Amino acid sequence: MSKTLYIPDGYESALTLRETQHAIKYIKDLFQQALSFALTLDRVTAPLLVRKGSGINDDLNGIERKVEFSIKEIDNDGEVVQSLAKWKRMALYRYRYNPGEGIYTDMNAIRRDDDTDNIHSIFVDQWDWEKVITKEDRNIEFLKDTVRFIVKAIAYTKRKVSLRYPQLKGHICDTPFFITAQELEDMYPDKSSKEREHLITKEHGTVFIMQIGGKLKSGEPHDGRAPDYDDWSLNGDLLFWDDVLERSLEVSSMGIRVDADSLASQLAERNAEDRKKYDYHRMILDGTLPLTIGGGIGQSRLCMLLLEKAHIGEVQVSIWPSEMMKECDDNGIMLL
Repeated sequence: MSKTLYIPDGYESALTLRETQHAIKYIKDLFQQALSFALTLDRVTAPLLVRKGSGINDDLNGIERKVEFSIKEIDNDGEVVQSLAKWKRMALYRYRYNPGEGIYTDMNAIRRDDDTDNIHSIFVDQWDWEKVITKEDRNIEFLKDTVRFIVKAIAYTKRKVSLRYPQLKGHICDTPFFITAQELEDMYPDKSSKEREHLITKEHGTVFIMQIGGKLKSGEPHDGRAPDYDDWSLNGDLLFWDDVLERSLEVSSMGIRVDADSLASQLAERNAEDRKKYDYHRMILDGTLPLTIGGGIGQSRLCMLLLEKAHIGEVQVSIWPSEMMKECDDNGIMLL
């Protein structure tokens, strides 16, 4: 058996392959409309490719290898994006958006160093969104209110999908429970960060874990965060309890973005002050770029959760290890 694959006892998809494809489109159409309305977002076109060395590509935890390639008519190489965290903020500046207004886009990325399992694929698809805010909005309550809007949109989408496909029996808790990463570590000091996530989400159904990136009392961060997009004191992960996999499922990572002060301190903490040479970072430090809040919402993760699937490959097409494909086939998990 694959070390990374979990086979739920007696699992059988509630939907056929054809029904699944129809339901995926229904979810994506429905949810992006609900998200756009809830957060006042315009849909925009976004890049799949950026120039190497531009400083726009997301460095994630700083160790993941990007997919690079040469281009016939351009001197420097190109890169496939890993996320659009930085690009979106630049776009809001270029498009002259005002406080209270924002954008969302379909983000497709390749993360070649991700380990594949039931919920991870090297192909990443998200609704990436970003919104201009004021200085007064940079607080925990504004962050929590935004999370509540997103959760309401997800719960609404689940209700609509279950009405269309009554064989789906799951439920989404529409009232998120908020807790900081340090409070969670204090509750379960002898558990790993992932174990803590499972325990708290099983108890509350929908959980938003806040303040991720900086070191906790244990000396380790709850999870990795790049130092140059989220303000680690004003960010978090949104998790839902997955009855099929019997675990927590992270559907969104989001946060109020760094201002000049938090960018400078977080770059210093990560010994990454060399990034100040990039236009993006200079434009934050000198106040040119607007203050924003933003995040990514996993499209396949959301479809997987709402359609009660056991493997992310049941709702997206990607590349999987041969052993995993065989084991899925042997156990009735139909990969697309």
